[in-house]
Amino acid sequence: MAALFAKATVLARGKDEVYVAATPLRATKGPAKLLMSTAYSLNLWDLQHFVVIIKPNSPPPPNSQILHYQCTSDSPPPQNSQVTVFDFQPKDPENIYTALAVISGRAVPGVVLVRKLSKLPRSKCWFVGSSKLDAVDVATRFNSVWRTDLRVGHNDCRDYANGLVELLVGEKQVLERLRKDRGGQG
Repeated sequence: MAALFAKATVLARGKDEVYVAATPLRATKGPAKLLMSTAYSLNLWDLQHFVVIIKPNSPPPPNSQILHYQCTSDSPPPQNSQVTVFDFQPKDPENIYTALAVISGRAVPGVVLVRKLSKLPRSKCWFVGSSKLDAVDVATRFNSVWRTDLRVGHNDCRDYANGLVELLVGEKQVLERLRKDRGGQG
């Protein structure tokens, strides 16, 4: 994978800021969804979903809006809002069979998602560093080679976030540091 990024685009306009954020795990409606929301509210670190957010140094164009799309190639995300969220999750996270497969330790089809937000989340979002490269370009290239067979503990949102942050800012195992800094709490 390192060879893919050997000629990464150098950032000419300044340093892009890189953040990690925690969000509730998605689940089927009913008790499972209530359990995931409660776990997130109680800051249970192991029951949270992690994403990487890039805030470009240059301001967004006017009329920013929230966008969401699935990353299927090495094409860059639309350039019309303030922050870009990079995410890896099950292809069908609200399907009961997906949940059962994940709980049993089996691999499920995953998907890399990229979406735009007008601003950073107000809570559970941590600055982890600045990228000397064009962070969106590097993340787009990272997505193009990411294995999408998701297996909790082996190739999941944590591995994705740790890998992307390491590539962008050079810090290994950023989620472990954030966990330790917060005494295991989100």
